[in-house]
Amino acid sequence: MKLDGVKVLDLSLFLPGPMLTLMMADHGADVIKIEPVGEGEPSRHIGLSTNGQTVWFRNTHRGKRSVQLDLKSAQGQAAFWTLAKEADVLVEAFRPGVVDRLGVGYEAVKAVNPGIVYCSISAFGQTGPYRDRPAHDLAVEALAGLVALNEGQDGKPAMPGLMAADALASLTALSGVLMALYRRTQTGLGDHLDVAMLDSLMAWTPNATGPVFAQDRANVPKAERSWGGAAMFNLYECRDGRWIVLGGSEVKFAAALLEALGRSDLLDHARQPPGPGQEPLRVFFRETFITRTQAEWEAWFEGRDICFAPVRTLKEAFADPAVAARGMIWRDAAGNAVVGTPLLFRQEPGRPDPKAPGLDEHAGQVWRTLS
Repeated sequence: MKLDGVKVLDLSLFLPGPMLTLMMADHGADVIKIEPVGEGEPSRHIGLSTNGQTVWFRNTHRGKRSVQLDLKSAQGQAAFWTLAKEADVLVEAFRPGVVDRLGVGYEAVKAVNPGIVYCSISAFGQTGPYRDRPAHDLAVEALAGLVALNEGQDGKPAMPGLMAADALASLTALSGVLMALYRRTQTGLGDHLDVAMLDSLMAWTPNATGPVFAQDRANVPKAERSWGGAAMFNLYECRDGRWIVLGGSEVKFAAALLEALGRSDLLDHARQPPGPGQEPLRVFFRETFITRTQAEWEAWFEGRDICFAPVRTLKEAFADPAVAARGMIWRDAAGNAVVGTPLLFRQEPGRPDPKAPGLDEHAGQVWRTLS
């Protein structure tokens, strides 16, 4: 597999770091999860469980090895340094300054292992005025302006449906780690990667920054393309209380839809910029889609070249045969559902290991290997 032979120490907790190292483990990396003494990784105890493990933990730690270490003790420190000297990658997600106080910061590790790729993930980065501010995903999304963009039809911000700050920080970190590993093949030297959740969110706003950069004003979400200003990029309620979306605002899709509905006379509204000029078209769609059930509209749209989708629950999404066909859901030996890997290589495909480790399960194995 692509990452065979790469050794990773994962000191991170919760979601961004563990997802980064999960993707590496799926493609051959040997990931040793360094868990705090006591209850270990917090996600072992958060949310629903099946067969003695939480779904969250199983889907972020399968295929890894678990070792508990107390980095404040002499014994824990000695064990850490034994591992760090042979590692290729180290991932940590403490608040800035914590690893230095523990004596395991980048400079200390680099001194004994110059090739280490040391990845620090935090809410606001290792520098800057927010450096020491505590935050999880929601607070970071709020400070990034994204919660305000997630405005409901009542004009009030709504809770985000995805931990976007966690997700984008994880993917940013994965990209940086792989870049640093590639560069190391040329220089022999590692690097320190400083990934901030806030930075990772801000980097993904090009489609939203028009009003900010061009007109020095705040967004008006319901008047803009991505959040309801475009009739062909919008949510519509059906007769049974369920919803559908139109998800492509290109004029060709509007022309195909309006012709099929017998209202080509409304096409000029689809050519208007997002906002009030498209309101007559939005009204027509609201009045039209409320006349049939979601299932009836699914059948009606079948075979038509129009961007359409039913609004599903997550349960319905994972039950879709298309998701299974892409390998995005499978079962471990005990029958537990496990999310697959989205990285599909033709050569050397990933081979995700469905088994998640017990707490400190691999301590003996790891120490025997290093002795």
